[in-house]
Amino acid sequence: MLTQEMKDIIEKQRLGFVATVSEMGEPNVSPKGTFVVIDDNTLAFGDIRSPGTIANLRHSSAVEVNFVDPLRRKGFRAKGTSTAHGRDSDIYRMHRPRFDRWGALANRIRHIVLIKVRSAKPLTTPAYDAGATEADLKAQWSAILLAD
Repeated sequence: MLTQEMKDIIEKQRLGFVATVSEMGEPNVSPKGTFVVIDDNTLAFGDIRSPGTIANLRHSSAVEVNFVDPLRRKGFRAKGTSTAHGRDSDIYRMHRPRFDRWGALANRIRHIVLIKVRSAKPLTTPAYDAGATEADLKAQWSAILLAD
């Protein structure tokens, strides 16, 4: 389900925007910077300070995550179902070493959220439809973002 390109985006970027639905039926989007790929059909992130996201996922396991490279203006969206696993669970203990790359911050992970991906589709900007190339967009957005 997840292509190699999708896995590479997560490995390089690690930041995904997680969409959930509250108990009141309101949409919520929250950035999570601790994403890892578990396998071709499973993603995970570490909950460091996400009480709202965890509460929403307990209410409804449905989730969508968007990953977008801000320079290339490409990425993908993954839809699926989630489960949150606290520190006292075997699943948490099994997956916790995957988050060691975050150093001491990983010690603050309260839950590991597994997302079983049901569908994953590419995202691109309409600029590609108008003939822009990846190199064009990367140069344009690098100049804009670095023009401080």
